[in-house]
Amino acid sequence: MKIEDIAQLANVSKSAVSLAINGKPGVSDETREKILAIAKENNYKPLRSTPNRINNKSTIRFIISKSPDLITEQYYNLPFFNELIGHLSSSISDYPYDLVISTFDERTLLEELEAAEKVQKSKGIILLGTNIDKSNINLIRKNFKNLVIIDTHYPDVDANFVAINNFLGGYLAAEYLIDNGHNKIGYVMGIPRIANFKERKKGFFSKIKNDGLSISENHIFKLPAMKIQEGSELNEFLLNNDDLPTAIFCENDYMAISLIRHLKNSNIKVPEQISVVGFDDIPESRVTTPELTTIQVDKKEMAIQTLVLLEKQIQKHTTHKHIQVNTSLIERGSSQQIERTTKWK
Repeated sequence: MKIEDIAQLANVSKSAVSLAINGKPGVSDETREKILAIAKENNYKPLRSTPNRINNKSTIRFIISKSPDLITEQYYNLPFFNELIGHLSSSISDYPYDLVISTFDERTLLEELEAAEKVQKSKGIILLGTNIDKSNINLIRKNFKNLVIIDTHYPDVDANFVAINNFLGGYLAAEYLIDNGHNKIGYVMGIPRIANFKERKKGFFSKIKNDGLSISENHIFKLPAMKIQEGSELNEFLLNNDDLPTAIFCENDYMAISLIRHLKNSNIKVPEQISVVGFDDIPESRVTTPELTTIQVDKKEMAIQTLVLLEKQIQKHTTHKHIQVNTSLIERGSSQQIERTTKWK
């Protein structure tokens, strides 16, 4: 039996199987138990490295900064981060390093990192920058030279970054909706506001403006970014408003799935009455009803580019790079083409 077989039986990714079998964080206890039970039932025997190779491996530290409103202790239950960690864990097998995952409080990030490095010195650091502001990134990069910041991007900071091309993703979403006849479009903003969301908004509104369109303030909404929410004041708006958009873009898939539920609660059909587009292509986007049209993020490529940059830094190739991994749109059942009701430039 191979890892692929276990993944199919457990209905999880190969990365999740690898994390569970190797005792690494990144999967829930329930998923880990399920995977290990299947492996045991089928007498799975993992291939093991030689003792000498294991002993010779250095450490790469992957840092997750916890925050109460975005990345909590249960971060491994968030599909985007779970997949990213899985790809890093798989890709690092091509290097003479072990991946160690450390979670620190965002308020004491630098202090906790310095203390952890005194106990176990790493060769390099991968910093998940999703919720970390520029000032904290600058503090860390001044103290740690072998560093790559992933999932955020500050063009005026001289460091290695691997990020999503969020501007392009937002632009592609707007382009898709306009090309499919929508000119009365709504927008859902994530709370809290992070750099990724702001870039997605810039890209989306850039395309809207280029095509001579605008979005009504009444069609701009806010939803929690990292949880699927059932009840909201949005339901009341949808029930008591005759001037609804024909399509709505959400800054991530969590919000898009929440929106679909709100629309269903208000007896509004998706996509017949309102098309919905998300961002990230998390696994839930493929099992919600209808399946979600979304902007796909190549998380595996992000992991590969991160390790390439970090290895170059470790080998004293000190030129920093800002890499943005482009996105693509995946069309599914939550959106449809409509007849254009007005003309525009």
